[in-house]
Amino acid sequence: MKGGLLVDDEFIHGEERSLTVRKTSLFFTGDGFTVYDCKGSLVFRVDSYGGPNTRDTDEVVLMDAHGRCLLTLRRKRPSLRRRWEGYLGERSDGQKPIFGVRRSSIIGRNSVTVEVYGDYMCGEYLIEGSFGQRSCTVVEAETRRKVAEIRRKVDASTNVMLGKDVFSLNVKPGFDGAFAMGLVLVLDQIYGDDLLELGEEQVHPSAEDH
Repeated sequence: MKGGLLVDDEFIHGEERSLTVRKTSLFFTGDGFTVYDCKGSLVFRVDSYGGPNTRDTDEVVLMDAHGRCLLTLRRKRPSLRRRWEGYLGERSDGQKPIFGVRRSSIIGRNSVTVEVYGDYMCGEYLIEGSFGQRSCTVVEAETRRKVAEIRRKVDASTNVMLGKDVFSLNVKPGFDGAFAMGLVLVLDQIYGDDLLELGEEQVHPSAEDH
């Protein structure tokens, strides 16, 4: 039995890593992302050439700083619930996915299930919390061990909380940062920024601003 899902061992570290995720467009859900480490070096990027219909695209590609394709995230159709699957590298016809992501089917339960395909030590993860609020945690379903967290980012010089277009992705020791960022991309496609989940309520952003 293998350990945790491995996308690329370059992004697995022995200590916790804090990454800064920045949306490269503020106008449309699902647009591009750039991801930096604590030294300001580019780690991941996601390019998008779509417009207002970007969220409806079937595939999103995660690349490293040099443009090498690490993961392809593809919407699974048809599906009663929002389901996505992840493929290693650049997806080709007939290629099998390495993991699948789906929203909980339980009304009022604000969580997402990640199923890892293959003989891995952890075959299922849960993502709990609110992506719209940039406050959620990825845990191993069986052990409840935290492997990654998404949090609002605070400017260290001014102690001011930044907008939701910039947030932190904290990756625990031994967990693949590329896998973690792939889950962020799926969450952005599933939830986006149009609704902010607050427990069982869903509030439009304009309501929060007044």
